[in-house]
Amino acid sequence: MTGEQTASRRLGYAALMSVAALAIALPAHAGPVDRLREGLFKNRGGDASGPAIARYVSEEGRVFILDRTQPVTMLKFEDSPEVWVLAPNPAPRGDVIYKNDLGEPVLRITRLGGFTLFTDQRPSGEAVSLAGGGSPLRLAPMSPQAVFERLAQASLRASRAARRPLLFEAEATPASSALIADAAVVASVAIIRLSQRKDGRALLGQISRVRFQEGKKSQAALKNGVLTIMVAPTQGLAGRPSSERIIKVARGK
Repeated sequence: MTGEQTASRRLGYAALMSVAALAIALPAHAGPVDRLREGLFKNRGGDASGPAIARYVSEEGRVFILDRTQPVTMLKFEDSPEVWVLAPNPAPRGDVIYKNDLGEPVLRITRLGGFTLFTDQRPSGEAVSLAGGGSPLRLAPMSPQAVFERLAQASLRASRAARRPLLFEAEATPASSALIADAAVVASVAIIRLSQRKDGRALLGQISRVRFQEGKKSQAALKNGVLTIMVAPTQGLAGRPSSERIIKVARGK
């Protein structure tokens, strides 16, 4: 019994010394809980934030793919053809907030791996859980015929939403064709979303056609009835405006 008590005391002493050593090694300004958490998790940040590419589901049942395998982070909802390009921004407590091209929060990932999704329906956020694996979100090469068909399909969807013909026209090169095809899909999503607003008919009345051009910077502009979408092929999917930005332009903001 005496030997067991001695061994137990030694184990307890060793454990206390380990905790003390950990506390000494960490910054003096950190509190006890912060120091312990830092010691336990500082080398697990990459793992805690989840897999580089995966499928997630929110409390409200929205399913999306999050792809962090490329230079820019991308997110795509299962019920929409649009791929959102997100920029990481540091937040308190070591969290990261991913924002769209208007600087609006879309996703928050905590230091320990918690996910929160922000939507128009849930602007304060809703919890997200891992639902499985996912496929990379990338631009696929397209033939000129495929680009033409994509533009025609996007124009048809936009025309139906506007309840009148909306011509989609493009000045594409081999370098920009796939991105312009994707931008046409995004523009049709924006027009459909505009049509669902109370002031949608008035806003869509300003647009007679949509033109896609290649440039050095992604942007959208509305002038004399022409909605011009500029794409920057060197930036990949980040080189075209989101539907949110297009809607903002249509609203004159």
